[in-house]
Amino acid sequence: MARVVKVDSAESWNFYVSQAKNQGCPIVAHFTASWCVPSVYMNSFFEELALSYKDALFLIVDVDEVKEVASRLEVKAMPTFMFLKDGNAMDKVVGANPDEIKKRVDSFVHSSRVVVNIA
Repeated sequence: MARVVKVDSAESWNFYVSQAKNQGCPIVAHFTASWCVPSVYMNSFFEELALSYKDALFLIVDVDEVKEVASRLEVKAMPTFMFLKDGNAMDKVVGANPDEIKKRVDSFVHSSRVVVNIA
C-alpha cells in the first residue's frame, strides 16, 4: 500500500495537517508539478522514503492543482520538500537532491519523536 497521500485541495491539506497536529505526527510534503521533470523523477524516491518512516505523514501536492497551499507556504520552485511539525513549516529542501532529502527526513523524523523518560 502506498504511504504517500495525494492532496487534491486546500481543504484536504488543512484536514491532513490538523490530523497530524492532533496526533503529534510530523509531515513531509513534496510539492511537485506534472510538467517538471525533476519533480516527477522524485516521485518514486518519495514513495520509497515513505515506506521507511512509518511514524511520519508523507503528502504529495501538485502545485497546479492546489495553488492556494503552495502560495501560502511560499513554494516557488519544484520540487520543494517541506517539513512540518504542529502545522508549522520547520525546514525545506528545494530541488531534486535525494541524499540531502533523505538526511533531512531522517533527522526531522527522529527529532520529532516524543521521548518519554520513566525514572
